[in-house]
Amino acid sequence: MSKQLEYARRQGSWARPKPISLKQPELIKTGFLYEGGTVPLVIQPQMSGVVDLFAWARSHAEFIESNLMKHGGFLFRGFDLHTQSDFAQFLEAISLPRMNYMEGATPRTELGGKIYTSTEYPAEQSIALHNELNYVTTWPMKIFFFAVTPSETGGATPIADVRRVFNRIDPRIRQKFIEKGWMLIRNFGDGLSLPWQVTFRVNDKAALEEYCRSARVTCEWKGGDRLRTRQVRPAVRRHPRTGEMVWFNHVAFWHVSSLEPKVREMFLSEFSPEDLPFNTYYGDGTPIEDDVVAELRQAYDDETVAYPWQTGDLLMLDNMLVAHGRQPYIGARKILTAMGEPLTGDQFDLPAQTDNHVH
Repeated sequence: MSKQLEYARRQGSWARPKPISLKQPELIKTGFLYEGGTVPLVIQPQMSGVVDLFAWARSHAEFIESNLMKHGGFLFRGFDLHTQSDFAQFLEAISLPRMNYMEGATPRTELGGKIYTSTEYPAEQSIALHNELNYVTTWPMKIFFFAVTPSETGGATPIADVRRVFNRIDPRIRQKFIEKGWMLIRNFGDGLSLPWQVTFRVNDKAALEEYCRSARVTCEWKGGDRLRTRQVRPAVRRHPRTGEMVWFNHVAFWHVSSLEPKVREMFLSEFSPEDLPFNTYYGDGTPIEDDVVAELRQAYDDETVAYPWQTGDLLMLDNMLVAHGRQPYIGARKILTAMGEPLTGDQFDLPAQTDNHVH
């Protein structure tokens, strides 16, 4: 459990944002969910039912952009939002260029207008923190979550500032990843992951191969419809607007050592590490040490912030500054998601050959 989360629980301050010194529009108030917090910045109406969030967002684009880069995420709370239509209206108000879920790894349902259900994993499972689609050549700069129906128990969407995660990692480990990048190997067709037709949004092998060439993904047919892909990406990037170094990868998320011990044992009794549905390596293909991945997971844990959803909550994140996940839950839960503002990066655009500590 993170230090911030422990403190927040101790103080009982989930729903009482602490005021901060910030020149702000008169109709709203801003603060944090706990003392000393940095993310998310909570935005609430000064008086319930008075503020039209859509009109406010259209007229305060500069406020939203500047504070998003500073804090990494907003939690809009108390604005009388209820439906998918409300969510869509907010996305239209901020003129978000929405994106499809390309090279997806988890089941979800598209509801129209490039709005999706959140990951449809079993309720008892956790989803580790990650930045959405950081392994794709074009990823979303912004991602959103909207609480239509919070779960009865659990089901939080924990978040962590990956600038701070970067700073917690041993500089020697950071430098090795800066120099080598990371490799993702995926295997399709064994019934343990989404079909490649769903992941890549294509229907035949020729279209898949053409997509892979354009997306800098190496593909290899293993017989029948079974497919292996490899892609090498930078593990660290500079944020295009702030210039800050961010830890931006799925290294820990998909490394074999991050599997539950019993699941890991079962998989490795049936498959080699290279044949697992997902596994990660250094960019030169050499194995990443388990203790290195353990340190990466700890860095995320130390920066994790989690809080219960309230009906109508809308979470807006800079996807390069803040990672997100999901906690297990009990009861019905309906959280919608959308992503947008595409950014394309080059495969080997390493931010530096020397490590620069970020403050």
